[in-house]
Amino acid sequence: MEALEETEEVEQTPEDENSLNISDFLDDLEADVTVEEASVPSDVPGFDWSSIDTSHLPSSYKTNSRQEKELLQLADHFLEQYTHLCPDRKPLFVHPVNECGVQKFVSTTLRPTLLPFPELYYWSGCASFVCDYLIMEPLKCPITLPSSLYSPTTILKYQRGNCFDFSVLLCSLLIGAGYDAYCVQGYATLEMCSLDQTQEVCPLLRKPPEVPEEEDPNKYRIKYPLEPQSKFELQQKAKKEEEIEPGQEEEREEEEREEEVVTEVEKPRRDPLHGLRVHAWVLVLSGKRKVPETFFINPFTGNHHSTTDECFLGIESIWNHRNYWVNMQDCQQGCKDLSFDLSDSICWEIMFSESNEPSQLPTESPKKDTDDMEKVEIDMSFEMPLSWVARIQVSYREYENPFSQGKKVILYNKAKLEKWAAYANGDGLVERITVYADSDCTEEVEVKEWFKHREDLLYMREVNKQTQLITDYFRPGHPLLLKAHSYTSLEPETGHTVEYYHTARADGLWKCFESATEMTEYFVGREDFLHTRHIELGERDKKMHMAGIGSDANPRPIVQIKEYFHRNPEKPADEDIEERIFMVIDGIIQLTYHLEVHDTIASKVVFCRVTGREKREDEIFLSRENSVTYQPWSSEKHKNVLHLYNLLRELREEQKLLKLQVRDSEAEMLNILKVREDEEANIKLSVSMYNTAKRRQQHEAMV
Repeated sequence: MEALEETEEVEQTPEDENSLNISDFLDDLEADVTVEEASVPSDVPGFDWSSIDTSHLPSSYKTNSRQEKELLQLADHFLEQYTHLCPDRKPLFVHPVNECGVQKFVSTTLRPTLLPFPELYYWSGCASFVCDYLIMEPLKCPITLPSSLYSPTTILKYQRGNCFDFSVLLCSLLIGAGYDAYCVQGYATLEMCSLDQTQEVCPLLRKPPEVPEEEDPNKYRIKYPLEPQSKFELQQKAKKEEEIEPGQEEEREEEEREEEVVTEVEKPRRDPLHGLRVHAWVLVLSGKRKVPETFFINPFTGNHHSTTDECFLGIESIWNHRNYWVNMQDCQQGCKDLSFDLSDSICWEIMFSESNEPSQLPTESPKKDTDDMEKVEIDMSFEMPLSWVARIQVSYREYENPFSQGKKVILYNKAKLEKWAAYANGDGLVERITVYADSDCTEEVEVKEWFKHREDLLYMREVNKQTQLITDYFRPGHPLLLKAHSYTSLEPETGHTVEYYHTARADGLWKCFESATEMTEYFVGREDFLHTRHIELGERDKKMHMAGIGSDANPRPIVQIKEYFHRNPEKPADEDIEERIFMVIDGIIQLTYHLEVHDTIASKVVFCRVTGREKREDEIFLSRENSVTYQPWSSEKHKNVLHLYNLLRELREEQKLLKLQVRDSEAEMLNILKVREDEEANIKLSVSMYNTAKRRQQHEAMV
């Protein structure tokens, strides 16, 4: 049903609205159509549908069977009653001509098909394929129905069509996949009809909805008072804010004016045809395929929409491959209040009775001359003939390369999305989104790229254009067990953060950060409860560096090693180390133990180097001068000198092992950088063994 036009800010009387100048309206319509046609992208300018070759099409495209002729007669009879009883309603889209100029009922143009691709078993995959494979063409007149509806096979062949062509193809795929889907004839906003998404946020950038925190059900829980604040200080602060210099106040007013101007520019312009623009989309009812809630699909974008979305302004009719329904509900509030219970004859008038029940469409009584209306039983039971459309077929090559122009570009609000077919780029790039700081898309802020079929298992890359920080993400299975790698340069010691699939590592390392002066490692699930290791590194010997000696022979000196441990419940707290510090250059070892629940001060042990004594290799010297202990909660055995001696000897051995582990970590990081540099210099794409065509091309390229 036609939705009401947008109301003017200035109040108008009904007489003024009825006396609108028709010529002005047509001038606006003509200008609007010109703007729309200029704004719609097209790879083949001025494509002429009348010049397509129809000689090879089957006979079902060129003629009607006896059953189809009966169907058209019944449809005409229904339309006669409809136009007589509802003269103010807009025409219904019932039997347009096809590509051969033959009238076909819209339900028979649907060809339910399940294509042999796993992604097309789900509505999201079907919607993505249709919106990517076809090129959008606007309606010749935005407020009138198209005069023709071509078959889905012809639309697939030429990869282009209007909103009705998109919807019929998408609905055919959805019904074939088992969904309760319907094509919808209705009205929508200018942005939806013209595929203008410059005012929308890119779906890839939308943040997930925040889950509200659950309130404590215990109403008797003690509520602690907030931190007290001085009222006098708050008053003084408010006075300072009010005492703003005149220059600052002018600057603030100017900034506010600029913000208002930007907001006005970003607002969509008022549409004089609001509520009149014809559009077609797809309705999916709940129930089948475990769909929990009824929703709309915009075929141009493939996006999911609620039935209360304000972009949909009204519905005239819907149809599937079995029947046709006319909406009898009021659409003054758009589609918000519509009921989609098709069995309700008050809300939806069905064209052909599905249970041999007479149609309840009201008609005038021929025996009475009064204006009263009464319901007359008309036998409209009819079995819908099979679709006249040939079988819908999509080859693997066509499915893998859906973009007729090589790529697809979509402009969003302060963002640009680019899509490519698989194997179109040598580096496996299939999708890129660029985020801008301004609406004119001149200053780049962030770039995200997605990849497919890479042998190095790289699938996503994020680039921060302001800090030049690059983050690569990898799928499981990389030879180095990489999960993510953040860097500004692949040169060593320039700041690298590497994340691993830690469940595949023996040491439980899940993250490592390295720079020129430090290295931090994070662990998960270790038996010794180690969770963090921090290493401070000094500068290399400048003389050796100037002499041209490599970094392997001139390593960075280890200044300090810190290790942090989780609580081990099997040990007493005064025997369970929480922090362990090895000051390698200063020769100091410091231990800090965990606290018990009732403790306030942690136990500590510090071993220092004896001043004035020559250090000997592997010598362990312990005295009261070089050991400091504070263990108030420990037993007497922990204060024994022999116990401290054995502890110091173990720590010295641990320090030697830690030095070797640090060197191994440095060598591992260097190896990662070398491997990543080689992978980026020689990018290889994997080809499935079932993709014979691609493997043949790859073999020919190698030969």
